[in-house]
Amino acid sequence: MKINTKIRYGLRAVIEIASSNDPGGVLQKDIAINQEISLKYLDSIISSLKLKGIISHAKGKGSGFKLTRKPEEITVYDVYTAFEPIVIVDCINDMGFCDRSKNCLSRDYWIEVKKEYKDMLSRKTIAQIIERNDK
Repeated sequence: MKINTKIRYGLRAVIEIASSNDPGGVLQKDIAINQEISLKYLDSIISSLKLKGIISHAKGKGSGFKLTRKPEEITVYDVYTAFEPIVIVDCINDMGFCDRSKNCLSRDYWIEVKKEYKDMLSRKTIAQIIERNDK
């Protein structure tokens, strides 16, 4: 399984914001510079993170970004799903994708894989990632 660029950069942006102690938040241009992400591409990432409720403007429009919850309360799963749902195989999310979905012996296995992947992403918080890197 390959994680797309928006998810990877989104996680980096959230870590950047979570690592800041500035009450004014982190400016988008600073995230772009520090994380080596183009401002144009970061616009889309920031938009998805705001829509998911992970980040918001610190003091209204024109201010920096801050987390909407503590880093201990935001998981990698939260960031991942800001950009796309977890799709292991298409037939799990869409029974009509394959004519064999109702009788497929491997379908339960793929459902289990998806659940384990979701659980793994849900166990890791932004705070844990930051703490690990601080050591």
